[in-house]
Amino acid sequence: MKSVPVSLGDRSYEILVEPGLIREVGMRVKNAGLTGRCAIISDHNVAGPYLTGVQRALEISGYETTSHVFPAGESSKSMSETTSLCRSLIEDGHDRSSFIIALGGGVVGDLAGFIASIFYRGIPFVQIPTTIVSQVDSAVGGKTGVNTPEGKNLIGCFHQPRLVIIDPETLLTLPSREFREGFAEVVKHAAIRDIDMMTELENVDPDNQVVSATLIAQNVAIKAAIVEEDEEEHSGTRALLNFGHTIGHAIEAAVPYGTYLHGEAISLGIRAALKLSEDYAGLTIQESERVLDILETFRLPLLLTEDIETDVILEKLNRDKKFSGGKRTFVLLDRIGNAITTDEVPPEAVRDAIEYLRS
Repeated sequence: MKSVPVSLGDRSYEILVEPGLIREVGMRVKNAGLTGRCAIISDHNVAGPYLTGVQRALEISGYETTSHVFPAGESSKSMSETTSLCRSLIEDGHDRSSFIIALGGGVVGDLAGFIASIFYRGIPFVQIPTTIVSQVDSAVGGKTGVNTPEGKNLIGCFHQPRLVIIDPETLLTLPSREFREGFAEVVKHAAIRDIDMMTELENVDPDNQVVSATLIAQNVAIKAAIVEEDEEEHSGTRALLNFGHTIGHAIEAAVPYGTYLHGEAISLGIRAALKLSEDYAGLTIQESERVLDILETFRLPLLLTEDIETDVILEKLNRDKKFSGGKRTFVLLDRIGNAITTDEVPPEAVRDAIEYLRS
């Protein structure tokens, strides 16, 4: 079994990665020292194949459980759904001695983590991510939150999980599109921190949903190291994880939720960030093309359709929580495997980068 520590003092935890690990949830949660009643929060897509098994594993280990299932999709990451789920937990008798398990992808993890951060002023939670995006990225690091019509994740807080349990076998039940979109985050990690992983990705079959625990552990190790250095994004190091996300999030928010899956919007954002990297950080065209070739292999979008207006994207971008004091901070590459941050990208260059996505 692969085990990656996240060292944050009294908020430290382990990320466990192994095929079949979801069947050991009860034992692993007990080993992490969690006590009390357990509320499992999941969505309709994930609950079908996995909820009963997770409940059984927990109950065998002596835990009393309740389940709380909400409609799948980005639109459920909202304050109204947060209120509904919190009331459901209260009605089922949960209190400050309970803990939450987030069973699902990035939407489930963000929403359930946010609920854990505010329920009775904060209770522990465990992440059991079931998608590529959540396994390699969003389940690690403690960012929780919900969306508003104005943008993604504008309401939220940092609340670290007590444990992350990753079972690569859960990826086998994903629809092909949802499986492939997650690799945008893997490409991001390789681009900012690990050129050797870029070579690995050039040899991955995008239609083979058997993903090695080693590849997942490589990604969470990158995320864990950055989180340890800059947990709440004060020094700027954690901002490197936003490569491709500044424009990508704005595109995702500019259309009805679900038009683009998260990784699809990030793929477009990465292409824009590569163009800005060529113009403002010295990245070569050949290096950009290497990254784009991998995104294309995973059949991720690289062209922005004409019906999504640039001005709407810019409006969403200007509300991005990563901007502070009117400064636009972009993450760029000066070479593959090394990312930098800059606030020297002029507004007209941002507009040009978005328009570039149409070509």
